Amino acid sequence: MSFFHAGPAPLRTGPASGALRDGLSLSPGMRVGLFGGSFNPAHDGHAHVAETALQRLDLDRVVWLVSPQNPLKSAADSAPLSDRMASARGQAHGPAMIVSDFETRTGVSWTVDTLRAVVARHPGVHFVWLMGSDNLASFHRWRGWTDIMRLMPVAVIARPGSQMESLTAPAAARFAGYRVRPEQAGLLPLLEAPAWTYLSAPLNHRSSSAIRAARRK
Repeated sequence: MSFFHAGPAPLRTGPASGALRDGLSLSPGMRVGLFGGSFNPAHDGHAHVAETALQRLDLDRVVWLVSPQNPLKSAADSAPLSDRMASARGQAHGPAMIVSDFETRTGVSWTVDTLRAVVARHPGVHFVWLMGSDNLASFHRWRGWTDIMRLMPVAVIARPGSQMESLTAPAAARFAGYRVRPEQAGLLPLLEAPAWTYLSAPLNHRSSSAIRAARRK
């Protein structure tokens, strides 16, 4: 396998062949991070994860997949999708960041189904699933989590208070033999899954739950 990468794909301003009614315009050969969440609301901690992945993995795009409703969270605490999309757009800076309602458009909600649908609709794109280390700590409770690990490479970005717990989590232990060293993270999008890496970076302490709690007060 060749790991040569000539640099970011050119930004497109018009329709592309990869636009399939799902709101995404991606071309074969692109290196794309998929960053899912409720973004209720989005904050600079989310931006920190997305920007760290964009730079360290040498990605062409990061797609913020704004979920219609997280199946594991109460709908009572969730703002309308339009508000959460606007919140994400406020944090997703630059033309390499895409905010998408892919799950609403395609009628899927579980992450494993979302990723299968994205891969099926965009052949030839090199996808990486992005998540904070707080999610890795509970990843083994997600539906189809082992399927996710085998579907595409995964990049975990350090988040405050979860570094130790995440690195000793069942998911990290089960796939320990497939972990890629941080200095080789730029190769991750081109590797065959399972493959994952853990990226340490200056920590951002913002959280959606804390923001919602402050608003209620």
